[in-house]
Amino acid sequence: MRTEPSADPYVPGHGDLRYAVEEYDLDLDYTIAGNHLAGRTVAHCRTLEATEEIAFDLSSALRVMSVEVTGATVKRHAHRGSRLVLRFDRPVPAGHRLTVTIATKGHPRPMRGPDGLAGWEELADGVIVASQPHGAPSWFACNDRPSDKAAYRVTIACDAAYTVWGNGRLAARRKAGRKTAWTWVQSEPMAPYLATLQIGRYAVRELPDAPIPVHVVGPARLRAAMDSAFADQVRMIEAMQEWFGPYPFAAGYTAVVTDDDLEIPLESQTLSTFGANLMNRTWEAQRLIAHELAHQWWGNSMTARQWRDIWLHEGFACYAEWLWSPVAGSESTDARARHNWSRLAALPQDLVLAAPGPKDMFDDRVYKRGALTLHALRGEVGDDTFFAILKGFAGRHQHGSVTTADFEGLAARVTGRRLTDLFDAWLRSPALPQLGA
Repeated sequence: MRTEPSADPYVPGHGDLRYAVEEYDLDLDYTIAGNHLAGRTVAHCRTLEATEEIAFDLSSALRVMSVEVTGATVKRHAHRGSRLVLRFDRPVPAGHRLTVTIATKGHPRPMRGPDGLAGWEELADGVIVASQPHGAPSWFACNDRPSDKAAYRVTIACDAAYTVWGNGRLAARRKAGRKTAWTWVQSEPMAPYLATLQIGRYAVRELPDAPIPVHVVGPARLRAAMDSAFADQVRMIEAMQEWFGPYPFAAGYTAVVTDDDLEIPLESQTLSTFGANLMNRTWEAQRLIAHELAHQWWGNSMTARQWRDIWLHEGFACYAEWLWSPVAGSESTDARARHNWSRLAALPQDLVLAAPGPKDMFDDRVYKRGALTLHALRGEVGDDTFFAILKGFAGRHQHGSVTTADFEGLAARVTGRRLTDLFDAWLRSPALPQLGA
């Protein structure tokens, strides 16, 4: 079998543009002791072009036990590296529907990519799944590209002493021998890297008086610290709905707190995960709580079609921090912007925001320059028009995939103006532009 090209040059060896998955149905069995995961992935697929084969992404840490396909006959399959290629006995046409069932078992571990390790990771007593941008295949077979968004149903049986939190809504929880089986349903389309499971000895608390269902999940020993850290979570949601439009997911939002310290928090669709070290009222902790929440609009509901446009996630979430700052009684948004402009001005001027390259896709300059781009746009068009652009962008592309050109086009339509010079300077030139007065 020939080696298939990647769907995205920023994450080599991942994703297949020849087909799309419309729904995943995962049936998993996990044992904490020994970190053993057995699973069956059912992927309901549609071909996007005529093809003789398709590829799934799957870590070499998981062994393929069987492959079954409805809708075509598999001549042979091969699992090499992190790529499972299915070769059909004859070409299938574009628009053809396939149901692919892949059984696996093994000891999942994070996968190495251009930015380090990502995916299924054992904690001292539990598991986090942090897959951005390439770690989804560490625990299930998938078409690992951000533009391939699908519905998910995930059932996992796990040791009964543990809580398992996943994407979307909890559809069922039942006894399964000595284990408990949890079923999580994410109805709105989701990119594979945003799929997650969080496993720990956790207690669950629902926050009162919230405009959507909001939960905080974490160790009982951290209850007081979590109450303090998330004291403004409901106000944050209300503020972001005012800035960005309605919260995009029916199931609501959850903050999961691990018993371990984590280097950075992470967002997944409908939930974010934080380490115990961020359970405080410092600005550093509070800005990250705001940042991860903002990703539900920018990155989770509206997702960049390719990783080169990651500023549409991180720049927007960073700007949400700066918007939250004065609401929290801290510095003004403009003060935050000017402080960060000064920091960037002292750094190398060699990053192009609209195409940072795989090595720099998560460079802090992408976050801060992305936020500064939005602040410059706000200064150019005024508050009313600026927030109309943000709400229009989030609403028009809810649960969809976007490019930088989509944002530029919407901004031009809302303002009735050509904003090419502004966007060229901030997005396509490495030199840092001046901020307006």
